[in-house]
Amino acid sequence: MTTPATEQTRPFGVAVIGAGWMGHLHARSYLRLPHHWPELPVRPELVAVADPVPAAREDAVRRYGYDRAVADWRELLADPQVEAVSVTAPNSLHREIGVAVAEAGKHLWIEKPVGLTAADTRAVADAVRRAGVCATVGFNYRQVPAVRRAARLLAEGAIGAVTHARIRLLSDYAAHPAGSLTWRFQRATGGTGVLNDLAVHGVDLVRFLLGDLTEVVADTERVVRTRPLAAAGASQYDKVEGGPAGEVENDDYVALLGRTAERALVSLEASRVAVGKQNDYGFEVHGERGFLSWDFRRPGELTVSVGTGYTDQSASLELSRPGDGDFARFQPGAGNALSFDDTKVAECAAFVGGALAGRSGGATLDDAVADAAVLDAVAESAVTRAWVPVG
Repeated sequence: MTTPATEQTRPFGVAVIGAGWMGHLHARSYLRLPHHWPELPVRPELVAVADPVPAAREDAVRRYGYDRAVADWRELLADPQVEAVSVTAPNSLHREIGVAVAEAGKHLWIEKPVGLTAADTRAVADAVRRAGVCATVGFNYRQVPAVRRAARLLAEGAIGAVTHARIRLLSDYAAHPAGSLTWRFQRATGGTGVLNDLAVHGVDLVRFLLGDLTEVVADTERVVRTRPLAAAGASQYDKVEGGPAGEVENDDYVALLGRTAERALVSLEASRVAVGKQNDYGFEVHGERGFLSWDFRRPGELTVSVGTGYTDQSASLELSRPGDGDFARFQPGAGNALSFDDTKVAECAAFVGGALAGRSGGATLDDAVADAAVLDAVAESAVTRAWVPVG
């Protein structure tokens, strides 16, 4: 059962479309929101969950106490109890659902990629703008306190003008050639593959830390060309030995070089087939007087080199602490790193708090449109083998 509102709060009805892993994260984030943002004048209530798989719906209700579960997400949109909707469905459905949620007058928390193309993303952004609702996009690496500290140091000019940066997103979830040919590997359902799955996070970090990319040159590669056909409901982690195979239609790897508006050079590498690498994500930013470095697998640490020594200048390891983003909402002192789930709670707070204030909080659909424009330019460059302007 949902937790009743207190005298100081009112219910804020939410629905989640998609009961997979990310749907679980959104449900937990709504439930945890009052623990970390007790001053908010609302208490999220899980009104409904939608998923076409009965077992997934039943599991979500059992775990999180949704009032009801439906197979068709459209049933949720007319419910007057629902003020906000989370979209955690497969990528190919994001445009249709996102537009419908906005047109129903509900606030929208939508996972990336907002659509399979920049045109899809713009369609959702336009619908949100027309409807006058608020929207937040799931670029939660922005919420990591160490990343927030890095952004502040860069804004303060701590390392001088940025000269070059490296962004990496390396994973092995698709490295096994016997992994099932699921929707992720088809263009109609999974879009551009590693570009809108992993590289988009890197592009968003570049824009968050350094500003817009203005031009890019890139190349991509499809490392695993065929995969065994997937059984109904299979994930890419399911292995199939023998049997018929099908073609992988999108890319496993991308490398790009870009320039920011301030002329800093940025290299970005993303792979879903990097054997031996599990969520090896991070960045290094070099400036005229120092550098910053962050590793997702050590999320509470930021390596910082600042000063006037230039040659042989040392670097120090700084731990996240109160004052870095929303760190103090979760931990009282340095040395206690926030988890991936914690960043989603912080993103949830940005979404709900923003909606209550009549604005889009966290990463917005304008951010998502700008990120998608970079990916379109990357895809074009991979074909033309030339520098492509972003826009």
